[in-house]
Amino acid sequence: MEPTLELCFAPELRFFLAPRRRDTVLHARADSTSTLAHLVQSHGVPMTEVGTLLLDGIPVEPGTIPAPGQRIDITPVTYPQATPLPLRFLLDVHLGTLARRLRLLGLDTAYDNDRDDPSLFQQANSERRVLLTRDRGLLSRAGLRAGAHIRHMRPDDQLREVLERFVPDLAPWTRCPACNGVLVGTDKQRVAAELQAGTRAAFDAFARCSACDRVYWPGAHHSHLAEIVRTAQETVGDHRSRPRTLGCR
Repeated sequence: MEPTLELCFAPELRFFLAPRRRDTVLHARADSTSTLAHLVQSHGVPMTEVGTLLLDGIPVEPGTIPAPGQRIDITPVTYPQATPLPLRFLLDVHLGTLARRLRLLGLDTAYDNDRDDPSLFQQANSERRVLLTRDRGLLSRAGLRAGAHIRHMRPDDQLREVLERFVPDLAPWTRCPACNGVLVGTDKQRVAAELQAGTRAAFDAFARCSACDRVYWPGAHHSHLAEIVRTAQETVGDHRSRPRTLGCR
């Protein structure tokens, strides 16, 4: 018989597996060259989503080459996930709404609606940003320093997903939602010439983006944005200092 390995993916990771392969234990061909990282990613699971690899119950590095007959347990990351400080994000072209919401919360978030995979990969590594994407292939590129797969489609769910995973420090209303620049409070007199008469009469608090010069004030959409901020703060508060280790069972 051909030598095989046993692979057990934790339930939280079986989302990535092909429907016909979502069994409790999978079998893969054993050879003398394939590393654990290669075996895991060949089943569709990016290593950015993997926490600990256990080889016959012993934690090992992704570059380990298993021997025939061994069992590999693949567990997901532990929440909150440890990341290099300061925590900074880079989002792919499909996550524009999420990018604006992360910036609303004061999180350093790079985003451009016209970027290809190679440039995203290069920027994520060179600027030491966590790459957020729904593209499994992009996350599986060799050499990517940090990334995370966004599973949900709705922006509300995507934001909660990021906050629960990383539990970042929030600083709402300090970044420009349009360009990620830092907002600086400014006197009404300094921006009066750029405002419509109704805005000048109704508002007194203003901020200007130090990068793109856009001017902001608590306008018609403020209550909706304030609710996003409030919910985000509650989410982070609920998950702070509450590690959640996910395992194979």
